[in-house]
Amino acid sequence: MRTFLTILLCTLFYSGFSFGTDWNVYVAKYRHDKVCAISYTFDDGLAEHYTLAAPQLEQRGFRGTFFVNGSKVNKDERRVRDTTRVTWPQLKEMAENGHEISNHGWAHRNFAKFPFDVLKEDIMKNDSAIYANVGIMPRTYAYPNNTKQGDAMEFVARNRVGTRLKQRSVGSKRTARDLQKWLETLIRTGDWGVGMTHGLTYGYDAFRNPQLLWEHWDQVKANEDKVWVGTFCEVVSYLKEKEAIHLRVTEKKNKLYIVPELSLDKKLFTEPLTMVIEGKTIKKLSVRQGKKKLPVQLRSDKAFFDFDPFGDEIIVTIR
Repeated sequence: MRTFLTILLCTLFYSGFSFGTDWNVYVAKYRHDKVCAISYTFDDGLAEHYTLAAPQLEQRGFRGTFFVNGSKVNKDERRVRDTTRVTWPQLKEMAENGHEISNHGWAHRNFAKFPFDVLKEDIMKNDSAIYANVGIMPRTYAYPNNTKQGDAMEFVARNRVGTRLKQRSVGSKRTARDLQKWLETLIRTGDWGVGMTHGLTYGYDAFRNPQLLWEHWDQVKANEDKVWVGTFCEVVSYLKEKEAIHLRVTEKKNKLYIVPELSLDKKLFTEPLTMVIEGKTIKKLSVRQGKKKLPVQLRSDKAFFDFDPFGDEIIVTIR
């Protein structure tokens, strides 16, 4: 269900400009006012995530989330214990290219089969390994075996923006029609889809032919005016920030003064939000947040722009 924060401004008349129509000011459901969102997640840190998945995503301007088990990651290209697994330098390169590298447990321990102390150590050890080798502290988590139960669930959610609680397999059992219907359903319902896969050409749930996935991504690219493809961290952060933010809006003459108020941890939640202003036909609109001028996109009766939810007052000038 679509929810948004709407501030209805009074109709006032000033010399040279009139608010002849009420203006709706709200945070878009998804970044850039897209209709739906998709995150593509890859589990277990396979070598072909680096050689195949990441390059194919990048060709289309997409970025993915790669949940890894630190105990299986090779130290570097000269010290490879398992040729089917990725290396730490490769993961670091992927992160530098905009992909999310995150926690899938050091040793892939099932939450239903191990005591809390063992799971706690497994989680923390993998966080530390990723931070030491990639340079980024994981802010999300994917449950090994997708087992979501036990005391460790509360622990693993601490100091994270979210954990993967839902997912849809996009591996060997899927057909081109399945993936097309999934995309069409997301666009129709406005939902966030979380795709999950492991192997591409080998390993668990590998595709019969990964070309199926590339063609699916081509379909998504063709609908990029409606679909936001973001990392798991980006989308879950956006949704939680949107849910928590409050906007204080006042108006004076041809200006809107908007103060964003967000009480979440700004060290964890770093995703910009998209603000939408709706009303009569907007011919020209400029926006500043503090001393920074913000880029604006116009669509007849709507304007939208990205802003810092923890930032200074936003001043919108409408002409």
